[in-house]
Amino acid sequence: MCADPPEWARWMAQDADGTWWAYEAEPNQQDHGWYENEVGRIQRLGQTEPPEDWERTLVRVR
Repeated sequence: MCADPPEWARWMAQDADGTWWAYEAEPNQQDHGWYENEVGRIQRLGQTEPPEDWERTLVRVR
């Protein structure tokens, strides 16, 4: 299950293992997921079925 992002979150993305994350600043892409860019907060939102195209899951939420 994926929780709603907190008010401060501006981005959401899902890693290759199915874990959803909320980011305050736009995250960077790595081999199997996303990581914070040393600016802003990050919060784990939950885990759902891993996507085949996790690279396309980054979305701006606000």
